[in-house]
Amino acid sequence: MKNFTDLDCYLFGQATHYDIYKKMGAHVKTRNKKKGVVFDVWAPHAAAVSVIGEFNDWNETATMMTRVDPTEMGVWEVFSPDAKEGQLYKYVIYTAEGRKIYKSDPYATTCELRPGTASVIYNADKYKWKDAEWIKAREKTGDNYFEQPMSIYEVHLGSWMRHPGREDDGFYTYRELAEKLSKYVVDMGYTHVELMGVSEYPFDGSWGYQVTGYYAPTSRYGTPDDFMYLIDTFHKNNIGVILDWVPAHFPKDAHGLADFDGEPLYEYPDPKMGEHPDWGTKIFNYGKNEVKNFLIGSALMWVEKYHIDGLRVDAVASMLYLDYGKEDGQWIANKYGSNQNLDAIEFFKHINTLITGRNKGVVMIAEESTAWPKVTGSVKENGLNFSYKWNMGWMHDFLDYMKLDPYFRKDNHNKMTFAMSYNQYEKYILVLSHDEVVHLKCSMINKMPGFEIDKFKNLKAGYAFMMCHPGKKLLFMGQDFAQYQEWSEERELDWYLLDNPNNKSVNVFMKDLLHMYRENPALYELDCSWDGFEWINANDSYRGIFSFIRKSKDGKNNILCVVNFTPIAYDNYRVGVPKLGTYKLLINSEASKYGGESTARKANFKAEESECDGRDYSIGYPLAPYGVAIFKY
Repeated sequence: MKNFTDLDCYLFGQATHYDIYKKMGAHVKTRNKKKGVVFDVWAPHAAAVSVIGEFNDWNETATMMTRVDPTEMGVWEVFSPDAKEGQLYKYVIYTAEGRKIYKSDPYATTCELRPGTASVIYNADKYKWKDAEWIKAREKTGDNYFEQPMSIYEVHLGSWMRHPGREDDGFYTYRELAEKLSKYVVDMGYTHVELMGVSEYPFDGSWGYQVTGYYAPTSRYGTPDDFMYLIDTFHKNNIGVILDWVPAHFPKDAHGLADFDGEPLYEYPDPKMGEHPDWGTKIFNYGKNEVKNFLIGSALMWVEKYHIDGLRVDAVASMLYLDYGKEDGQWIANKYGSNQNLDAIEFFKHINTLITGRNKGVVMIAEESTAWPKVTGSVKENGLNFSYKWNMGWMHDFLDYMKLDPYFRKDNHNKMTFAMSYNQYEKYILVLSHDEVVHLKCSMINKMPGFEIDKFKNLKAGYAFMMCHPGKKLLFMGQDFAQYQEWSEERELDWYLLDNPNNKSVNVFMKDLLHMYRENPALYELDCSWDGFEWINANDSYRGIFSFIRKSKDGKNNILCVVNFTPIAYDNYRVGVPKLGTYKLLINSEASKYGGESTARKANFKAEESECDGRDYSIGYPLAPYGVAIFKY
């Protein structure tokens, strides 16, 4: 009785075996009334394969595998009645040249804690989920998630918070994080968390972006059941979970996917196609169906088995362009003579359509840094069918502007307005991610110009602009309380800074912005349409002030945002408004709770018939240096 049947072989060969993780790898089974473990691995170039592990004292010939597929696809299988859950194992690949290669299981459910590299037999089907209401609500939302709020807290689990003085690096477990992290996220008002580096990886310093276990949550923080508990707890607290997923490349570690069966298997065979010279990693062969199925199965597993609400696909540009990070002579053009990777394009169309089609309300997010057209366009329009795209252009322009001394900002005013000229062409997420606060780039607070108090006011102004600007939002951990140090995976965040009044003021300000964002549909319902946005004054470069309106679908409870990016105060700054009526002040950056001097003591402002900004009506407001005023009307 075969575990991997002829039908499994056929589907695997077509890249349509969407439950491949239920067949490949190690699974506890009963055969002839004996309980044991069945092992399946794909290794078509191997002359022979065996399984070694704690169950056979690592004897290389005790548990030999047999080819089970009728088409020479190269699937090997064996049932071992001696193997038990919790035991370590590896595969021994015997090559045609007589070499022996020791590999961990590409489909392993969990892995030995690094620096160990063995796989672990684990039954991840025992966990009892309690998030049925969340899943039902997600499905009901379906494709209407574009009209929902999305403010993402990007987290590196190993350095968010740590236990001091522990030999295991002080890591919080998945279960400990479930309680503490979900509480913080709920209190701050984020709608989602994005988890960096959860798929198993060998080197801490890669942050999880050089993956060896595409089907295994890292054992650094616990078991697969513990990880499920973390997701369950987030959902219980109405927090969505996005997972960083890395199909762009994989490392060359000896126990990993590289030259898996003695020859290139998961990677393109030609190094000009199959290697990233800058990163020292291998590139998946997106034209090979079994490799595509491996990646598609991984993505589906995270969504369907672990209840993940979205995947953020890392380094999409490196997959789309054959010459990405390469010099002339280091890459091969496609059949049309261009630099587009046709295999990767087809792969994206397949996987994005599949995952969002099978799992209503789940999102696929592209970290794509170029002007590739229709990243979020439908397949019918020859788009890649991602749900969202990181707006890297907005991020670079925003940071370039924010770093400037206010005197020079007037000559760079367009950096803050340019994103609206292309906003409707994709569905964007505005990102201030971990990449912007590492490698000598400075933390967010230390990017700001001026003396210390100016830095904090600049940062608040920048965050307010971001939260009111069209597009979903992402902010990396530590930046919501203005951490001074660059981020490092080797230590926890500097939580003690919350005892500093300036840092605390940023945290309170960001919290109020996040809750305001969630409570006002005008700030998220029409992110991708000019129907939801209107400049009041986009050209006040000399004074460095931006004013604009965010509109709701029903035209009610709209938002007026005014942000001053200079140290000049205006006792009665006038801003044009669309109609008469009362404008309620929601956020005043000079409020005492933000460390300000409360220059505006009243909450409501009446519009007057006084022309300003080309409009018949206006309101007057005392706008402080680096002042932020957000009104509802």
